[in-house]
Amino acid sequence: MRGQGVPEADETTGGKAVGMMALPLVVGVDGSESSLEALDWAVDEAARHELPLHLVNASRWERYEGRLPSFGTDRPTGDVAAENIVAACAERATLRNPDVKVSAEVLAEDTVMALLEQSREAFAVVTGSRGRGAVAGALLGSVSLAVAARAVSPVVVVRGGERNRAGALRRVVLAVGDLVEGSAAVRFAFREARARDAALHAVRSWRRPAHPRAGQSPLEREASSLIYEEQAAGVLSEVLDQVEREQDDLTVHREVIEGPAHQVLLDVSEQADLLVVGALRSRDHSGLQLGRVSHAVLHRSACPVVIVPQRV
Repeated sequence: MRGQGVPEADETTGGKAVGMMALPLVVGVDGSESSLEALDWAVDEAARHELPLHLVNASRWERYEGRLPSFGTDRPTGDVAAENIVAACAERATLRNPDVKVSAEVLAEDTVMALLEQSREAFAVVTGSRGRGAVAGALLGSVSLAVAARAVSPVVVVRGGERNRAGALRRVVLAVGDLVEGSAAVRFAFREARARDAALHAVRSWRRPAHPRAGQSPLEREASSLIYEEQAAGVLSEVLDQVEREQDDLTVHREVIEGPAHQVLLDVSEQADLLVVGALRSRDHSGLQLGRVSHAVLHRSACPVVIVPQRV
């Protein structure tokens, strides 16, 4: 198990606490195919950032997903099954990259609460995109959704095609929403793009008024739309300029795209290795804290999604 009292990572140090041990990348494993995809992604991510990898199995997955995974006619149950899962996953991680330091533990706890607790001392928490229950193939697993909505650390939900998960496209997309959501997600996206030797694409959506004012000419309507587009570009500049000056060796592309925010992001995710989305976390609110756009991309993105919390 990890030691207590590990400080939060400095955003400028690539996820490492200066002069102390690196914060681990935590991945939840449950034996499902989705969690194995998440594990493989997490091994590669740990190698990029030179982080230790910590595997966690909380024995109450079945509370959320309906049943334990099957291991055949001699399938063990309970603690033995959990130990087999983490042992097999640890071996898989080491075979994928022997240079990554791997640790593992089984926790007899509620799965969501266990991963939320782990997030307090993690570079990020990584989960699969689907559960094991009767609707395993549909939308997002309840554990992943709950952790993404409440964790202290960034949460990565690994989903999408093989090329997207493998980082073959060398493109990190940053979703630029409201200014208050910005700084933590921006710095995370810059750090990821640098670690992957990838271009960073910062995207902000905009929409023209659904109902133009009565009596407006086509030219006036076009001028009005241009104002909304320029406002979107202004938000991009306000969010990016300072960080871009600090890290001027990184290629950054700025895009303002007309359309509903969730659909714009779903479209650009098809050609991305990672989609970075900021999310507000109110200190006095413990419930689910995800907006409609975050929900949409977590359920339907064509690439892995990271939700980066911003305290307000």
